Amino acid sequence: MKEKKIEAILEVKNLKKVYMKNDGEPHVAVNGISFELMKGEIFSFLGPNGAGKSTTINMLTAQLTPTDGEIVFQGQSLKDNPIFAKSKVGVVAQHNNLDRGLTARENLIYHGQYFGMSEGDAAKKADELLASFGLTDWGNDYVKSFSGGMAQRLKIARAIMHQPEILFLDEPTTGLDPAYREILWQHVLKLNKEYNTTVFLTTHYMEEPERFSDRVAIYNKGAIKALGTVEELRKKVPSQTIITIVLDALNEDVVKEVKSLADVKDVSVKDEKTFVVYVDNSQKVINELLALIDKKGLALESINLSATTLDDIFIHLTTNDIKND
Repeated sequence: MKEKKIEAILEVKNLKKVYMKNDGEPHVAVNGISFELMKGEIFSFLGPNGAGKSTTINMLTAQLTPTDGEIVFQGQSLKDNPIFAKSKVGVVAQHNNLDRGLTARENLIYHGQYFGMSEGDAAKKADELLASFGLTDWGNDYVKSFSGGMAQRLKIARAIMHQPEILFLDEPTTGLDPAYREILWQHVLKLNKEYNTTVFLTTHYMEEPERFSDRVAIYNKGAIKALGTVEELRKKVPSQTIITIVLDALNEDVVKEVKSLADVKDVSVKDEKTFVVYVDNSQKVINELLALIDKKGLALESINLSATTLDDIFIHLTTNDIKND
């Protein structure tokens, strides 16, 4: 991991977004979050679906007006000077916002020219990116004919055409096969290392932030639950050894009994069949779990012992833990 930068390129202060529902009740999508993006870092913003990640990106990129709070980009208020910020960011949105009436090559060239590139430079860069993302043969085809994966690759190429100072990637590798996921990251890391580009990433592929991020924010229900390096976040998990169990059916009584075992530090419920056990003495606890499952007459579908990963940290901080308060 490269050395951290100390200069803040983006400051977010008490950012809030409230929507009014059809019944007139307010829905708080983003609830007063504050953080800084440091120049040149790769920053991952992780949360469940519907947590408010895309809403946050839309506010940070001047596509959505906050209800309250302040966003400062390179010392300038985003509210007072949105054009300044928009000229320095690249965005890969979840939805397909390509111009379907243009060819792939035209999408890239016009985007580059919009951000001040000459036609010649834009055409050269477009051809390089089309080749990198395996789209050369379709460069003169209209985007409306593209598959979802092809459109995603073109969105990524367009976002990096003008060498942005901050690159916002909202689940960029969704729909990409492993080979093109690696190609994406080759381009992102090149921008980051050679041009000190700051990267703001949301993703559900936890290995990506674990491999590449300088810092990670865990976000849920409009609030940041934790922020730090992956190693710092590991300390927020009760144990560095976990057992993941999948049963045919899970109920609260079983989880409470598991939590009462002497060497169990905590329990998190992942879904209606799966729970995660944080342990000190794994072999002893596995034997006790198997005995408990047998006594209860439950069907064990799978049991897995592993070291704590970012995925486990995410589950621990965003699921509703069953606790003996």
